[in-house]
Amino acid sequence: MKRVFRVLFLGVALFMMSGVVNAQVKIAHVNTAEILDAMPDKAKAEKSLEKYYGELQNQLEAMAKEYQTKMQDYEANQATMSNLVKQSKEKEIVDLQTRIQQFQVNAENEFEGKRAELLKPMLDKIQNAINAVGKEKGYTYILDLATGAAVYVGDNAVDCTKDVKAKLGITK
Repeated sequence: MKRVFRVLFLGVALFMMSGVVNAQVKIAHVNTAEILDAMPDKAKAEKSLEKYYGELQNQLEAMAKEYQTKMQDYEANQATMSNLVKQSKEKEIVDLQTRIQQFQVNAENEFEGKRAELLKPMLDKIQNAINAVGKEKGYTYILDLATGAAVYVGDNAVDCTKDVKAKLGITK
C-alpha cells in the first residue's frame, strides 16, 4: 500500500512539475508572409513596384536596342572603316556594354531598395502586433514560419550563448 502511495505521489509530483515547466516557457509561431499577403496595403505596394520595374525594364530595353544598332552598324561597315574609326566604334560598343551591365546592377539595387521602402511600414505594423500579442499572451518566444527566426523574445527568455561558447571553449 505504501508503495502504491509513493508511486502515485511521485506521478502527481512529476505531473505538477511538468506543468510548472510548461508554464515557464510558452512558444508560439506566426507566418509573417501570410499576414503580409493579407494586408490591404500590399496590393498597392505591388502595383507601385510593378510600375517601377516596368520603367527600369524600358530603360534597359532602350539601351539594349542602342547596343544592337551600334553592333549592326559596326559589323556592316567594319570592312570600310579605318583603324582609327574601327577602334573608336569598338570603344563605344564596349563602353555601352559596361553601362548596360552597370545599369542592371544599379537597377536591381534600386528595385530592392524601393521594395524595402514600400514594405517597411507594413512589416513594422506586423512586428508591433507580434510584440503586443507576445506580451498579452505571455509568450516566451514567437517563431516566424516564413523566415525560421524568432520574431519575439519575451522577458523570461533564457540566452544560453555564453554556455554554448564555454562548451566550445570560446572565451570572447
